[in-house]
Amino acid sequence: MIKKKLFFTAVLILVAAMAFSMVGCEPADDEDVDVAESVEILFVEWDCATASTYVAKAVLEDMGYEVEVTPVAAAMMWSGLATGDGDFINCAWLPGTHAEYFDEYGDDVVEISTHYEGARIGLVVPEYMDITSIDEVDDYVSDITGIDPGAGIMSTTEEAIEIYGLAAGLIEGSDAAMTAELSTAIANEEDIVVTGWAPHWKFAEWDLKFLEDPENAFGGEEYIANIGRVGLQEDLPEVYEFLENFSWGDDEIGAVMEMNAEDPDYEGNARTWVENNQDIVENWIP
Repeated sequence: MIKKKLFFTAVLILVAAMAFSMVGCEPADDEDVDVAESVEILFVEWDCATASTYVAKAVLEDMGYEVEVTPVAAAMMWSGLATGDGDFINCAWLPGTHAEYFDEYGDDVVEISTHYEGARIGLVVPEYMDITSIDEVDDYVSDITGIDPGAGIMSTTEEAIEIYGLAAGLIEGSDAAMTAELSTAIANEEDIVVTGWAPHWKFAEWDLKFLEDPENAFGGEEYIANIGRVGLQEDLPEVYEFLENFSWGDDEIGAVMEMNAEDPDYEGNARTWVENNQDIVENWIP
């Protein structure tokens, strides 16, 4: 009887030990679970913005983050960032094009760094046209081909039409629709005036020129900035530091925009560029 009791006692001790061992293998709490932090990038589907957004996404994913990119209209991009619905944008055109949005939301966002210098906006035509200045537009076209109505360049173009007293109207559309119209006009050597900005892949695709702007309606040279939500530096310091370092020039952003124009596999193109330009990317990573 004593041997049986000792046997059952030993079994109970063994079972308890195994149960304790299994419990000990489980994470003590959620802090021990390796969960990737998430980042949301807001952007407008302009070619330069798409290029920089997806390259930033690829780099941050390599850094271990889960990244979501959300295309929105310009006004929603700024208001969403101001209310914390996104973590950052890297397509803020300052000081002119997005001045209206920055005046409204500037106190609720953080300007982190400049990632492209030498940007400009204006009216663009094919080189074969004799026109040289904005004040000649009415002599060549009845309408200016524009992009999405929420874009800063559209409101600036409306102001330019008033400043120059033009009779030409402004056609709303999208970046893709504008470049399609431009392509068709160039193929037939027709006159066309479009809203334009640099950097943009169309300048590599066709021979184009900005019209002179004697009244300075479109302003001077601009820069494209990385803008973050309030609290980003405290919540995601590594992401914030990446944005402080993230900058490039015509050759770099131009290469990505050209790939995107040929094949709209934005994620794949960004990944290819990142893999082929590690010497540049390494300087961005904290």
